Amino acid sequence: GAMAPGKKITARIKRTLPVKGPQAPTLSELMRWYCLNTNTHGCRRIVVSRGRLRRFIWILLTLSAVGLILWQCAELLMNYYSASVSVTVQFQKLPFPAVTICNINPYKYSSMKDYLSELDKETKKALETFYGFSEGKSKVRRSVDEWNSTESDFFQQIPLLKFEDFSKTATDFRSGQKRKIEGSVFHKDSSIVNSGDSNDIIGFQLCDANNSSECALYTFSSGVNAIQEWYKLHYMNIMAQIPLETKEKLSYSADDLLLTCFFDGLSCDKRHFTRFHHPLHGNCYTFNSGENGTILSTSTGGSEYGLQVVLYIDEADYNPFLVTSTGAKIIVHDQNEYPFIEDIGTEIETAAATSIGMHFTRSRKLSKPYSDCTETGADIPVENLYNKSYSLQICLHSCFQKAMVDSCGCAQYAQPLPAGAEYCNYKKNPNWMYCYYRLHEKFVKEQLGCQQICKDACSFKEWALTTSIAQWPSTVSEDWMLRVLSWDKGQKINKKLNKTDLANLMVFYKDLNERFISENPANTLVILLSNFGGQLGLWMSCSVVCVIEIVEVFFIDSLSIVMRRQWQKAKKWWNDRKRDQLGKPPQAGDLERQGHDNPVCIDEDLPTFNTALRLPLPQDNPLPRTPPPNYSTLRLETAFTEQLPDTLEVGHH
Repeated sequence: GAMAPGKKITARIKRTLPVKGPQAPTLSELMRWYCLNTNTHGCRRIVVSRGRLRRFIWILLTLSAVGLILWQCAELLMNYYSASVSVTVQFQKLPFPAVTICNINPYKYSSMKDYLSELDKETKKALETFYGFSEGKSKVRRSVDEWNSTESDFFQQIPLLKFEDFSKTATDFRSGQKRKIEGSVFHKDSSIVNSGDSNDIIGFQLCDANNSSECALYTFSSGVNAIQEWYKLHYMNIMAQIPLETKEKLSYSADDLLLTCFFDGLSCDKRHFTRFHHPLHGNCYTFNSGENGTILSTSTGGSEYGLQVVLYIDEADYNPFLVTSTGAKIIVHDQNEYPFIEDIGTEIETAAATSIGMHFTRSRKLSKPYSDCTETGADIPVENLYNKSYSLQICLHSCFQKAMVDSCGCAQYAQPLPAGAEYCNYKKNPNWMYCYYRLHEKFVKEQLGCQQICKDACSFKEWALTTSIAQWPSTVSEDWMLRVLSWDKGQKINKKLNKTDLANLMVFYKDLNERFISENPANTLVILLSNFGGQLGLWMSCSVVCVIEIVEVFFIDSLSIVMRRQWQKAKKWWNDRKRDQLGKPPQAGDLERQGHDNPVCIDEDLPTFNTALRLPLPQDNPLPRTPPPNYSTLRLETAFTEQLPDTLEVGHH
């Protein structure tokens, strides 16, 4: 089909016309061009729609769609670092954990007499004064070895006091004198006695050695708690001065604690246990500590195949003021983990068989940026004082110990020593107790910053314990069992053992299922981009190309138009200023030239707006300006009569 001559000419004119669109002279023209040519339909409808109401509705819909896209994409970004948790259960041969066993009483009372005689005398005196409690006189007059005269001076510094009705007067049990008490009151018990009660309150006062008016008063609603806390304070002071080798001798040996041992159906003995000295629990013994490089495992679940031990508790040799319960404490832990017996130990009672069934779980969390946990603890600015693998507990204790050394000048007795520090004792650090109580109070209130610095470990093992208890030995088997056990221990004990001195313990896997809880990233980059694409397609029928187009039109082109305007304004202002300075009247020719009256344009194609900007101005006098042609009203027939023969169909030639 032949193209009509008119259409051909129109096409040619269209070709030679300045290109609208990105090179449009004004922002409104640019936007109109964009709306007609983009493939996001909403914009096109705004321009094409007839009638104001319909146009308004389309504007509203388009803006809502953009808002929805922004909101949904923000949600997607915010939830990018979320993790999904998966639990897998495997049935397999399991490594047996380390089991650490301690006697609740840390040191044999009989061997501690030399060190504690003064303190015990003071405690008994206080009991007699406040509670009228006295033992037979023969018992009090023990062979007291005055191993230290400064200790009694120390008891005078911090005596037990009895307060009457919250008043500021207290009775000192040693002198019986009443004294005025200054300082703030701290209650160590959660249940604070009402001032309406007529009960007297017992406590003690700790003062700052450097400033005697700075005092803190510790009161307890129960006399039992007051006496124990006061005793523990002085006891820690005494123990801090005894070297470790001596303390190990004063505590229980493996032969003392362990009577019989069975593991996985086979007999075991003290060689399978590793001694570990705990400051608060004395000598403890760890079964399967993995120290010699081998870790025992078990291939069968059930109580037959776990660890079974009979412990000798020896209640008669307990310290009456330090511990008030009888039995053993055990903790199940990984070989690389430090056993925090004081925090999470399980207590085992005497004259009973305690069965502890275990379920094993391994957990693994994703580290940053998914959660705030640490892989090895290397990124935490707290030195690990325990030479075991990192845990939150280790971090908190190490952090407190460091704060203690920094602010009190010495280390607290219950935790390991930092390099170059020594344990607090009253002779060298007269101020340590006031300092320790104040610091500990801050620590509990999270004012030391330890809870903020320390993080959870990302991976950890956990043994969930289920405990059940039966009476043991039974009344009928008691007689022969105790006789045989006494015989086994024979070389040390001549009398028949008492059943309240024994505890039977079994630790075993209930099943060999290992539960592994792990976190996996819920999102990847591919999923995120797909979700973005889904949102853009759903609300705007838009793709990546369309996003690039938006950036091009709304940022690059719009900016260039605005910049061009500013440049033209600035140039006009500059020319006007120059003219004013020279005093020339404004000339018609000085008006801004436009592309189509520029004599340099000899090219048959008319320049686009952007090329027109870059054309040099002619040096000679300008031609008179002609108005730009109005293409819409051109009469094509008359304007192009000469050309008509050339534009006829080629086929006729």
